[in-house]
Amino acid sequence: MKLVTKIKEYRAKNDMTQDTLAALVGVRRETIVHLENGKYNPSLKLAYDVAKVLGVTVEQLFTFVEEE
Repeated sequence: MKLVTKIKEYRAKNDMTQDTLAALVGVRRETIVHLENGKYNPSLKLAYDVAKVLGVTVEQLFTFVEEE
């Protein structure tokens, strides 16, 4: 299964840069880049923190899809 994220979409809706989101969550900008590109699976706490800052639920932000 592959983790799909909508961080970039919700970040854009909130007019937020990767740097701003990273600072609010307490991680480096590179972590946000890797999350947005699906190259990093976040811990439950990080997923919750990102969702909280963006004003959405974890389920709205992250989904798993079957790999083809």
